[in-house]
Amino acid sequence: MMKIRKGDRVVVRSGKHRGQRGEVVRTVPSENKVVLDGVNVAKRHTKPRRATMQGGIIDKFMPMAASAVSVWCNAHGGPARVGFELDDQGRKVRVCRKCGSEL
Repeated sequence: MMKIRKGDRVVVRSGKHRGQRGEVVRTVPSENKVVLDGVNVAKRHTKPRRATMQGGIIDKFMPMAASAVSVWCNAHGGPARVGFELDDQGRKVRVCRKCGSEL
């Protein structure tokens, strides 16, 4: 089960993009990967396919391992491990293991 969801603010913990922060654009749970906005960008060279289509170099956000990123907690201003608790209505919510605030 992935503890990272679309829309989360995350920080890269390992690899060549270590220290960069971004927002999760898409998750791929079957491969345990996430796609971040502005991190791990590849250049794709495309040629024009039709008369109206334009070719060129396109930036493509590539997936990276979910284990290489951590959720960013705004309450204490750092990376957080994710835990689960039940709130007052009995719903399961994600919380920061360090400070206990809701993510």
